[in-house]
Amino acid sequence: MLTPAQIHDLPKVELHLHIEGTLEPELIMQLAERNGIRLPWADIEELRRQYEFTDLQSFLNLYYANMAVLQTEADFADLTRAYLRRAQAAGVRHAEIFMDPQAHTVRGVDLATCVNGVASALAESEAEFGVSSALIVTFLRDREAAEALTMMHDLIEMRAPIVGIGLDSAEVGHPPIDFVEVFALAREHGLQCLAHAGEEGPPAYVWQALELLQVSRIDHGIRSLEDDVLVEHLVKHQIPLTVCPFSNVRLRVVDTLADHPLPAMLARGLAVTVNSDDPAYFGGYLDDNFTALTDTLSFGAEEVATLARNAVRASFLTADAQAPLLMEINEWLSAQL
Repeated sequence: MLTPAQIHDLPKVELHLHIEGTLEPELIMQLAERNGIRLPWADIEELRRQYEFTDLQSFLNLYYANMAVLQTEADFADLTRAYLRRAQAAGVRHAEIFMDPQAHTVRGVDLATCVNGVASALAESEAEFGVSSALIVTFLRDREAAEALTMMHDLIEMRAPIVGIGLDSAEVGHPPIDFVEVFALAREHGLQCLAHAGEEGPPAYVWQALELLQVSRIDHGIRSLEDDVLVEHLVKHQIPLTVCPFSNVRLRVVDTLADHPLPAMLARGLAVTVNSDDPAYFGGYLDDNFTALTDTLSFGAEEVATLARNAVRASFLTADAQAPLLMEINEWLSAQL
């Protein structure tokens, strides 16, 4: 069994991380006081008691409620630095971070405020924390596609410092096909495309994301196993799946970590990666997810190294930037054997 120190030393890349999902209770209280916001929770203990979820929607209700404390560029920058500090402690070397600007603009926060606040911290991430980074804007699929399209135009006009776009929030009943025009515009402007699919939604949503949105990565994708033809396609083209074990358990997509399909996905040759999704809500950051996989699923150094390599190759880093990380992972593996 790998120790926490061994897990820490493994060079890690995180590809599925919602920056709003790193908003810890302590920071919520701090920002609420700073901005004069009265929260519905009497104290931090009452807030912590809200973190039991029955499904994705029950999580989203708390997730969006807590965002009320994010008001200024400084708030978004502080949130991002707090994640980067924790990522550094977890041994993360590169992070491709999602943010949901619609969740902020709908409550009166300017688009530039949230984008620039996160981006300002990411601009210093490598120098300050030794973590290289990239920003991906994700659109809320349970809001009108026309709203996302308007925001896409705004992001282009403001020359937002983003590398790509994604699609997230409540999946069931909100298929990728609704967002074809948004993703076509993003591709026209050279942006990477990815989408949440096959978490609670069916394999058909994964097909739509691949064929209609032309994504290069699938976020979650665990229900892909229900469609053998889809699995064959994903394996043949080595399309990455950004799997989030703790998230799947906390949102009741999987009953327990012991029941997680990740071992079966690896066995079938899928390009799976491990990520923390919304770690402040789901019980752990990237190192915690890896540690739990070694403890509960008996993953050894070989499996862990495979997951780490998959993440490097699935990232939007250049081949030249990927090469040293892959070499370090191989060196780490050799030291464990």
